[in-house]
Amino acid sequence: MMITRTSPFTGVTRTKDILVTEDQLARWQRGERIQNVMPYLSASDREFIMTGITDDEWNNAFGEDA
Repeated sequence: MMITRTSPFTGVTRTKDILVTEDQLARWQRGERIQNVMPYLSASDREFIMTGITDDEWNNAFGEDA
């Protein structure tokens, strides 16, 4: 599914193709923990869904080890 988010760090809007369903997104939006609804996703993909922040933006803001 194509997921579009705008990064709060840069204001850049990006779209990524992430293996999730409408039902999974709805469950997360209703308050279920994203790691419970989509445990197979990488932390990077979950972060993108939640915030729109990419790995590069995260590393630029907090460093590689954050």
